[in-house]
Amino acid sequence: MSAPVQRPALIVADRWRDYQLLDCGAGMKQERWGRYTLVRPDPQIIWPRSGATPPNAGGGAATWKDWDGYYHRSEVGGGKWEFRQELPDSWNIEYQPLKLTFRIHPTSFKHTGLFPEQAVNWDWFSARIKAARQAGREVSVLNLFGYTGAATCAAAAAGANVCHVDAAEGMVKWCRENAALSGLAAAPIRYLTDDCMKFVRREQKRGRVYDAIIMDPPTFGRGSTGEMWKLEDHLWELLQECRALLSAQPLFFLINAYTARLSPTVVANLLAGLFEGRGGTITAGEVGLPVQRDGKVLPCGIYGRWEA
Repeated sequence: MSAPVQRPALIVADRWRDYQLLDCGAGMKQERWGRYTLVRPDPQIIWPRSGATPPNAGGGAATWKDWDGYYHRSEVGGGKWEFRQELPDSWNIEYQPLKLTFRIHPTSFKHTGLFPEQAVNWDWFSARIKAARQAGREVSVLNLFGYTGAATCAAAAAGANVCHVDAAEGMVKWCRENAALSGLAAAPIRYLTDDCMKFVRREQKRGRVYDAIIMDPPTFGRGSTGEMWKLEDHLWELLQECRALLSAQPLFFLINAYTARLSPTVVANLLAGLFEGRGGTITAGEVGLPVQRDGKVLPCGIYGRWEA
């Protein structure tokens, strides 16, 4: 019998102080990252912005007057930042509810090194790790496609032993920096640059198990030695391999995804198949950020959770 699936739910990351989604519309969003305001494109924002002056034909930054950095998308792909002042190469912001600090750095592909909407997932699994630790359990967490390690830091701060895996060496280094900024330099974190599928299979051979697994798989990607990854083709295979790494009493399994082609119900169905006969509860839905100007919610991706 499959685990019961709760109706898809929208969960909103609304506990930030150092980050705010100030406004959005016409394909762009205006965000405050600590002391600095950035404007970036977002393909989900197809509604107009009230009272906004549209960007000029050359992609000018006329939509908002208040910004320190503006990312101009190129018609031939990619884009570049325009800065009004001499911004530092990077700066730090805090997620006060969990006492975490992250380095922010505007990259050439418009990202900043942090997905603030994921704070609602950090809160969720941190509570479960802390409850297990208070009950006397050691908790081991595997974070696949770990990026710059925000989830790794949250899990470690909650008391877990964490294994952080990403195919990009620079992202793993960034995770180390975030851990140090958060006072977790000596925390039990393994930092690994590796192809996630290959790593999971090797962990099986080594006999390692984990009490919880977090993954944030990309739509497309390549492994550390050029292996092709396509979400629709390889996600179920990876989930099956990960199931073999779960301990006898697992706590949770969390999947995040950003592809617009994938429905929360699809993720819930995958988890239902993965945990058939094992009980627990499955929840799936969207993660979002509140828009300060008008109270809208910007959807930023989907999630699926299984918990014992």
